[in-house]
Amino acid sequence: MKLTESVALVTGSNRGLGMAFAERLIARGIKKIYVTARDASLLENLVKLNPNSVCPITLDITQQRHIEDVLSRATDVTLLINNAGCNRNAALLGVAGIENAREEMETNYFGTLSMCRAFAPVLKNNGGGTIVNILSILSLVNLPASGSFSVSKAAAYSMNQGVRAELSGQNTSVVGVMPGSIDTDMARDFEGPKDKPVDVVDAVLQAIEDGIEDVYPGEMAQAVYQGHRQDAKAIEKEFAVFVS
Repeated sequence: MKLTESVALVTGSNRGLGMAFAERLIARGIKKIYVTARDASLLENLVKLNPNSVCPITLDITQQRHIEDVLSRATDVTLLINNAGCNRNAALLGVAGIENAREEMETNYFGTLSMCRAFAPVLKNNGGGTIVNILSILSLVNLPASGSFSVSKAAAYSMNQGVRAELSGQNTSVVGVMPGSIDTDMARDFEGPKDKPVDVVDAVLQAIEDGIEDVYPGEMAQAVYQGHRQDAKAIEKEFAVFVS
């Protein structure tokens, strides 16, 4: 896929990884890009980078009416980057209720699935394209301190595989991205090493161009991925000590 010939839509573009995706795509001369956030006024700086190619839209991926509105306006999309996510850094049992788990599942799984369902026909009508789903290395192993987030990303990981299979016949590739901790607001309380958003983005964009389906950007993600392949139980025990 040639990025300069693509029309992209990036969810959660107002900060962190989503903003980095938008900035890099704009810098690389993408033909057109829809940038989205729950509050479109937060996207003004991205629009200023290239007013002729950047289209800001309000989007909460947990709201079907928002998705339908975006769908009616972004009929030329060939690259969908499902970046919007939610992490409440909550355990599965050690919290008062399951509201955190519901919110994470609604955003990270159902919201992402809803975007895939909405835009799969659009990509087909445009001759095919690419869907990128930003998952997490915690899709492979549960971090108890963020137990419900890990569950939601594991569900999205499985969903990614199923969507990939269903879209294989319409010239649409589905890329799953499993990063470790990234230096964004979502990981501000994490004290370990963090990857720079731009490094993760560059790895993903290269994978898109190279036709790679599964991306593990950064040293942490690579280490966990390789360790999981060799001894999944050992990785589980290593993460099990991180209980909030």
